[in-house]
Amino acid sequence: MAARTLMFQGTASDAGKSLVTAGLCRVLARRGYAVRPFKPQNMSNNAAVTADGGEIGRAQALQARACGVAPSVDMNPVLLKPQSDVGAQVVVHGKVRGNYGAAGFQDVKRELMPAVLESFARLTAEADFVLVEGAGSPAEVNLRAHDIANMGFATAAGVPVVLVADIDRGGVIANLVGTWELLPEDERRLLQGYLINRFRGDLRLFADGLRAITARTGLPSYGVIPYLAAARRLPQEDAFSLDNSPPSPGTGDFRVAVPRLPHIANFDDLDPLQAEPAVRLEVVPPGRPLPGDAHLVLLPGSKATVADLRALKHEGWDIDLLAHRRRGGAILGICAGYQMLGRRVADPRGIEGPPGAETGLGLLDHETVLTGGKTLTRVAGAGRTVDARFTGYEMHVGETTCRGPGRPFLVPDGPAHDPGSVSTDGRVMGCYVHGLFAADEFRRAFLQTLGVTGPFGPAYEAAVDEALDKLAEAFEDAIDVDRLMAVAR
Repeated sequence: MAARTLMFQGTASDAGKSLVTAGLCRVLARRGYAVRPFKPQNMSNNAAVTADGGEIGRAQALQARACGVAPSVDMNPVLLKPQSDVGAQVVVHGKVRGNYGAAGFQDVKRELMPAVLESFARLTAEADFVLVEGAGSPAEVNLRAHDIANMGFATAAGVPVVLVADIDRGGVIANLVGTWELLPEDERRLLQGYLINRFRGDLRLFADGLRAITARTGLPSYGVIPYLAAARRLPQEDAFSLDNSPPSPGTGDFRVAVPRLPHIANFDDLDPLQAEPAVRLEVVPPGRPLPGDAHLVLLPGSKATVADLRALKHEGWDIDLLAHRRRGGAILGICAGYQMLGRRVADPRGIEGPPGAETGLGLLDHETVLTGGKTLTRVAGAGRTVDARFTGYEMHVGETTCRGPGRPFLVPDGPAHDPGSVSTDGRVMGCYVHGLFAADEFRRAFLQTLGVTGPFGPAYEAAVDEALDKLAEAFEDAIDVDRLMAVAR
């Protein structure tokens, strides 16, 4: 018997679709159902690597975790990874298909629906429920032709839809009513109701608002979800969250600075550090210098390494890094950040942008050439200078070659993985491995090598699962789950 299915579409980007899907996945899993998440098309530079060496959006990996299952490429068959304001790398079933401009992708979309439906069919064959997340908003009527992310998918697969709106931004009544007004009659028939997200205050004061929405659309409300502090402990997918979050609430004296690169990627590497009470982590926006009292500067991943290296220099952050090094500060580069720390980064084939090369920061003795092949693999091992084991994943294009004998930063299990590099004084480090700091022992040992004595926070992975459970408990209180799931089909 095929799974019952329900789709959540937002009235705007970042309305809370990912959160709603993750929370309801955990609710149903706790009730004993086999649940799978599904997002036909995602756009994010925060990605996860599946066990078979594919990549999917980070949100779908989190939703799979909420279901208690391993992530698979079928959960996000089409992933767009922005490389410029008008172009993106397109990943289909976990593998790179190519790079396309915005206009070019509109032509490609019409070919991708079979791949989307193929993945959806596999998931519905193995579950009791499949919860589907849309992308952006179905009211973007200018993008409706060949749509695979919202109503284009819902109509092709016959999946009922619930709208999700964010009241914290304001204009929630107009968002819901306006979305309803812009949809044609055949798509309106798929709409089953709505959820309102991130509510603060006395719900009784919004009773007239709920009645107004239902009166104008005929759609019932399935619940009003309060603003949930637990949601902030979950990995975020969109760089939008970096631009709207304060420094970490850590009360300790160890300060970590992260330059906000234009094409920052896989920034969930920061989450375990940000959760440490002894650490105060700050993402530094353009226009501001790196703080002079930072103990560690962390260069994150990027989807456009050469372009972001140039942007880093344009901000003067390269000068700040040299001053930081002279003061005895530590520097860590992960993935693209590791590449930038070397003497040169070359992209002769235009893999991530226009062909070209850029002189690196020269803090480590290696060079990188971006190649056509993409490394997507899970990796485990131990630290060379850190006495602890780690698990993580590599996700990068490029081959990095040390010019001298080199000092490895890591000792991966197996010779196929890049061991990274560390300077002779041990203050500059880099590697390709994402997820290093999710390993509690490695994170704590790394901080201790830099002089942090604690206190240390709880186990990171356990904290994520605890946050998912708190999300589920809050949803059980705020949402009429039985009535909502009754409209799944």
